Amino acid sequence: MAKTSKSMEVPTSLEGRAACLKKIGGLERAIEKGLLGKPVSMSLAEALVLGLMRQGVTKYLAIFGHGSTVVGNVLRVYQDQGLVRCWQFRNEVEMAHAATAMRWVYGETCAVVTSIGPGALQALAGSLAAASNGIGVYHIYGDETTHGEGYNMQQVPKPVQGLFGQITALMGRSYCLHSPGAIRDALRKGAAAVFHPWKAGPFYLNLPLNTQPVDVKVRIDALPAAPVFSPSAPAAEDIYEKAVAAIAGSTKPVIKVGGGGRAFASEIGTFAERTGAAVVLAPGSTGVLPDAHAQNMHVGGSKGAISGNFAMQEAELLIVIGSRAVCQSDCSGTGWPKVQAVININADPIDVQHYNRTLSLCGDAGNILDRLNGILSATEATLNKQEWLEACSRKKAEWRNFKQSQYDAETPFDPTWQDRVLTQPQAIKIAADFCKRIGAIKYFDAGDVQANGFQIVEDDTVVETFTETGASYMGFAISALLAGAIAENGKYAVAFTGDGSFMMNPQVLLDGVEHGTHGTILLLDNRRMAAISQLQLDQYGADFRTCDGVAIDYVAMAASVPGVLALSGGNNAMALTDALEKAHAHNGLSLVHVPVYFGSHPAGGMGAYGQWNVGNWCEDVQRQYVRTMI
Repeated sequence: MAKTSKSMEVPTSLEGRAACLKKIGGLERAIEKGLLGKPVSMSLAEALVLGLMRQGVTKYLAIFGHGSTVVGNVLRVYQDQGLVRCWQFRNEVEMAHAATAMRWVYGETCAVVTSIGPGALQALAGSLAAASNGIGVYHIYGDETTHGEGYNMQQVPKPVQGLFGQITALMGRSYCLHSPGAIRDALRKGAAAVFHPWKAGPFYLNLPLNTQPVDVKVRIDALPAAPVFSPSAPAAEDIYEKAVAAIAGSTKPVIKVGGGGRAFASEIGTFAERTGAAVVLAPGSTGVLPDAHAQNMHVGGSKGAISGNFAMQEAELLIVIGSRAVCQSDCSGTGWPKVQAVININADPIDVQHYNRTLSLCGDAGNILDRLNGILSATEATLNKQEWLEACSRKKAEWRNFKQSQYDAETPFDPTWQDRVLTQPQAIKIAADFCKRIGAIKYFDAGDVQANGFQIVEDDTVVETFTETGASYMGFAISALLAGAIAENGKYAVAFTGDGSFMMNPQVLLDGVEHGTHGTILLLDNRRMAAISQLQLDQYGADFRTCDGVAIDYVAMAASVPGVLALSGGNNAMALTDALEKAHAHNGLSLVHVPVYFGSHPAGGMGAYGQWNVGNWCEDVQRQYVRTMI
């Protein structure tokens, strides 16, 4: 609680205020001492920087333009006093991804700053990854002036008011600071979005060019702080008793863990063991249960595992934890053909009701699971599950043996490379094992690398792998490496990427050196968009316009950037491991290029075991969906 000491006379200049706050010990220290209780006149841009500081946001990722010069000047002054930090980037999509990784991996909330028009549109596109994965990030964009004096350069060229605010509002929650006096309201709404307890997301603050420098009277200690939410759970006891009774009565229960279950690994592990349920993971929840755990059936869905999809196909009771039932993870609604009833644990009141025949436990999964585990400890819920778990165990062994056969297969001849080269499964397995041995974070980019990756990784904790399956955004993984250089306690990471995803954000090479990133880009090169090529072949028997005719020397390309260690990963396990060791030893950014196989050889991929409502499969999948009970 703030002391009631007499408020000080705050300096009247931007530079004076920044120096004063530094001398006192920072904004929060000044508020604690009761020194900021009087309204002060300052620019809207400075009020915004102080307001974000009040919420713990002091890191800015920026590409400045004519639409953000005022904000840039404020940040310059406050950075000179050590109150904020700002990093320059070369591409807005890359920058948005790095900000997303900052919050997702390291728990640090930062702000993305761009200019008006194309830059803001690029950052908006990149923010899809944050929106899809529930990651809170501030996005601060320039916007057209408020006087309507004529077309503003780079605005949406249409005679309609507030178009960019409409565009950003479609992606998430946004606010146009048309009136500088609305700063408190904007920051309060922003905090509610960015720090939302179960569905956080990007918040877009649109700053008209002419309102940024306008003076506004602000009581600094009244700027809203980040909200604190208390976890909730259903109060009625009978709903927990009904859930336990349903579990005890079922002989084939399955727990499906979505990305919302990542924070509750301990509770989920106890819950699985006390229910006797098989556990099926989503691509974004690997590691919730240790890989070798007997009840872990691995990933299920349209690109799942043999064991995961078996459990989905045979389950009779579905227990959902923190899942949105995303199309590929849920086989487009056809993944549970034998399920008779659902228990859904989700904080969102809409998502918790996704399925028919649902007993809804709406609230914080940790609290709810603690309540259920307390009741289950006194029951015999696992007694009638042994036959089910043994059947699942046999399928898990089948999946494990299949995976090993893919890794052990002779490297096939690839017509593109005119040589025998590693398959993607082989290369990913070698690199994933290396990451586990040294404790490195694994990021997976979209495409074939991602799909094979979440089938292959053998995680024991949720902090080992981050795969952006929400938007499946090409270029996310390599951009996420930059977060390690910006975070307070950044870790070494390896970005598993394809040649297509790498070329979406190759400026990471420059920014990685600029910001001192210690990480490795593992570039698996098959000279094509292999995931789409394979989909075309599976559906229509021919691939079309998904192969690259231009051969790029990625090692030479990376080596042209001073500070980047560029290596060839060769075409065998020994060469790749040696390259990974050298890359890890390099105190900076490295790139390891690995030519990988594409073709019809059975060892070329990990296979697909589920349904997906896409292409010429749609009619059959939709026919199956109509017949489903839930």
